[in-house]
Amino acid sequence: MRFILFTILCLLNTCAFAQVKQATIRGKVVDEEERPLAGVNVTLLGRSAGIRTSDSGTFMIKVPADKALALVFSYTGYKTVQRNFLLSLNEEEQVTIKLEKGVTQLEEVTVTDQRQRREAGLVTLNPKQAINIPSPTGGIESLIKVIVGSNNELTSNYSVRGGSYDENLIYVNDFEVFRPYLVRNGQQEGLSFINPEMTRSVQFYNGGFQARYGDKLSSVLDVGYRKPRRFGGSAYVGLLEQGVHLEGTGAKNRFSYLVGARHRNNRNLLSSQETEGNYVPSAADFQGLFTWQFSEKWSVELLGNFSQTRFKFKPAFSQPSTSVFSPFFSANLGLDIYFDGQEEDQYKTNMLGLSIIQQARKNLRLKWMASRFQNKENESIDIAGAYLFGERQFDKNEADYGLIVNPLGAGVFQNYARNRLDISVLNFSHKGTYDKGRHYFLWGLSYEQQKVKDQLKEWEYQDSAGYSLPYNASEFFLFKSLESTADFTVNRLSGYVQDNISFGDSSGFALQAGLRFNYNDLNKEFLVSPRVGASWKPMKWKKDVIFKASAGIYQQPPFYREMRRYDGSVNYDLLAQKSWQVSAGLDYSFVAWNRVLRLTTEAYYKRMWDVVPYDIDNIRMRYYGENNAKAYATGIEARLFGEIVKDAESYVSLGFMRTREDITGDTYYNYTLDSLNRPVDSTLTENGWLRRPTDRLITVGLFFQDYLSTNKNFKVYLNTIYGTNLPYNIPNSVKYRNALVIDPYLRIDIGFSALLLDSDKSKRRSHNPFRNFENIWATLEVFNIIDRANTISYLLIKDYTNTVYAIPNRLTPRLLNLKLIARW
Repeated sequence: MRFILFTILCLLNTCAFAQVKQATIRGKVVDEEERPLAGVNVTLLGRSAGIRTSDSGTFMIKVPADKALALVFSYTGYKTVQRNFLLSLNEEEQVTIKLEKGVTQLEEVTVTDQRQRREAGLVTLNPKQAINIPSPTGGIESLIKVIVGSNNELTSNYSVRGGSYDENLIYVNDFEVFRPYLVRNGQQEGLSFINPEMTRSVQFYNGGFQARYGDKLSSVLDVGYRKPRRFGGSAYVGLLEQGVHLEGTGAKNRFSYLVGARHRNNRNLLSSQETEGNYVPSAADFQGLFTWQFSEKWSVELLGNFSQTRFKFKPAFSQPSTSVFSPFFSANLGLDIYFDGQEEDQYKTNMLGLSIIQQARKNLRLKWMASRFQNKENESIDIAGAYLFGERQFDKNEADYGLIVNPLGAGVFQNYARNRLDISVLNFSHKGTYDKGRHYFLWGLSYEQQKVKDQLKEWEYQDSAGYSLPYNASEFFLFKSLESTADFTVNRLSGYVQDNISFGDSSGFALQAGLRFNYNDLNKEFLVSPRVGASWKPMKWKKDVIFKASAGIYQQPPFYREMRRYDGSVNYDLLAQKSWQVSAGLDYSFVAWNRVLRLTTEAYYKRMWDVVPYDIDNIRMRYYGENNAKAYATGIEARLFGEIVKDAESYVSLGFMRTREDITGDTYYNYTLDSLNRPVDSTLTENGWLRRPTDRLITVGLFFQDYLSTNKNFKVYLNTIYGTNLPYNIPNSVKYRNALVIDPYLRIDIGFSALLLDSDKSKRRSHNPFRNFENIWATLEVFNIIDRANTISYLLIKDYTNTVYAIPNRLTPRLLNLKLIARW
């Protein structure tokens, strides 16, 4: 008993002595807009262990008393802050720490543990760079293309790890947004849904995404719009696009608004295309986010968008040149086409979403959502052309330079279309989160109704040397004819549960495990998709390295475009495309050249079945409408982020990939010909594994910023994308699938910016008309500075002997753009 009492007294004295020697520092960490920052590392200078701020940005740490010390606050994407203290016994200090954007930090400290570094496939982008990046389309998608590559500068579509354009999810403030479906090429495409001037955060998952995201095979783009704290705005005017946005608060900061309007006209961009004519493209949109904070526990958000795109085109003349694809003939060819007629398209989309958010308890957040998306598209084409093709004279010293000197054929064609598509999507969802220490639970349930009304009517007539193709001496055939209607409704039910588990800072291990389900009443298919992700940071290592991996099932229920076959009929029994995917990589933060840099690498493998094969013509997806293929994609990616130049963030991306598919029943007879080209024998051949339309071995992307060493007000932005060749399929040809190759894509855009008005308002007089402006920038952009003629697709010309000639469709040449940007 005496021993026990002695032990207790010793313990009490030790605790009392320890308490006497300590002081307390409490506080809150916020960003430049006074928003709390969660997960900020708070460490004592010279020590590796520390704490992290809570979801509300608060922290409390015990520190030694009567001793000079320093706390270091570090967070990825923000400048590291050091605060010095000297506290008395039992003293309590209250502080507020404001972190500024940037990646500069103290040499003694390296960033240790942030959520965005631990999630597999996650790339966090700075939305401000979307305004600076020189690109014909601009916007958030231009930043993503530097990461994943591109094949067309006229579209906001992108392909991720060998997937199609339709395999990408896009969310804005938790609402899923959609794109037009009938668009055939980038010339017709209007504005992206996402307005960069309204954007607060951009998180892009190029694979391995968690169960809380939806049912697609390739990627997730998760965008958050800002919640304004004060009045402000911006306006910009350029040769291609103009826009304005306003933001502010009211009702004692309980109400906030964020609205933006944009207009885009690509006439200057398209007027330099190979096909000469009268281009009248126009796109405009208006969107707004309105927030009401009724109390500390209840708030409401209303997100609305209206967008309209018109495209009118009267072609006149085209003069492309190329080499020929034919099993029997090879030459340098030219094609002269004289057009008549026009194309007139219209795409209207509108979306309205309402969110009711309840902060039921400090650690429990509930969200109820309702949204309606509507898409109406009209496509009207009636274009005829007369053409002459043959060998073209390329010798500039000859009098007939540029002319066709050895005609191989002539003909006429007519393209006709009257297509109408009306899609509406009604969605009701519930989402919730519950923070229970080491466990962070997420769940969701969603009901969605999709209505599709479609009227498809299009045909193509081709005549070569007086013969209608396909040639038949006794009967007339159109080269292509499609006519169908569809009117159906799909009801979908989906949901997820997920647990993000932290095993403590000492272990450095974290786990995300979740399960999704999806059911629709069209094909009655019930899908279950388990997904897991893990990360580990060796706490005893001096180097700041995080290892991460993911594995899971990813399944994509069919939507309308996958269901429509080549002949226009709709396959209502089409099953979901399915895959299992694994990935593993690391995130390494280090100091080089007195700069903090971040290197991420990731290897992945995707195995797919019940695949719906497709072809890409420009940006138009043409699906087989059948689950008749299996496929795989494998590769490795590496990215380097950081301030290569001080205070100017840049990044470079490198990827290697292979993706193949094996289509069931892709057999054909291979004929042996005699000296007179007559078939004498045949063998049945199966294609086996072939390159998918998105198979690109190497992809390189670079976004680089710099400024004059003597004046930071003059900046330069470089945007470079390179990708090796792609396969191109002859439509409806089994034997000549993968027959053509699209040459490597190389694009270099550059922009120069000059600050016309800085943010120092003290030097402005009271009557100055610009006294309330934050800054004004002028920008000169040079698109495709090397003037490379990139190919996007091929125009296939046949003569009456069925010889196929491939004429490339080229993308935009070099072009200048001027832009003026003002913010207040």
